[in-house]
Amino acid sequence: MNRSNSYDNIEHEGTVQRSDSNLVIVSISSEAACSACHAKGACSLSGAKEKLIEIPGRYDLVPGDNVTVVMHRSAGFRAVLFAYVLPFILLIPALLTLSSLGISEPAAALGSVAVVSIYYLVLFFFRDRIANNFTFSIKTP
Repeated sequence: MNRSNSYDNIEHEGTVQRSDSNLVIVSISSEAACSACHAKGACSLSGAKEKLIEIPGRYDLVPGDNVTVVMHRSAGFRAVLFAYVLPFILLIPALLTLSSLGISEPAAALGSVAVVSIYYLVLFFFRDRIANNFTFSIKTP
């Protein structure tokens, strides 16, 4: 992952796997540079050997072309919010509430995990709607 010239973008180098009139699929390989990146903990690409990114749009590319996939930094922060911050915000009050009701600690722990599980289930059902907020684009060298 690289910082772009503009602080507002996150960039990854990749190779075009497939390209048609409406969609480009780019393969991004994890590199050693990810270990030095300040955002590696928040990036779903770190630690992954290969990730396929679907980028809607019309691009004049052929399989094998090297490209740079660009995502707005704000979308990355939004992904961290949905994946990590909001579940934590749900987990702690649920655990404290269930414990204060006199429920045993194991039952309160299971109940709070159930609350977070329901949250992730709701995210799953709304994944297509949420995915519209996370857009990638391609910058060719």
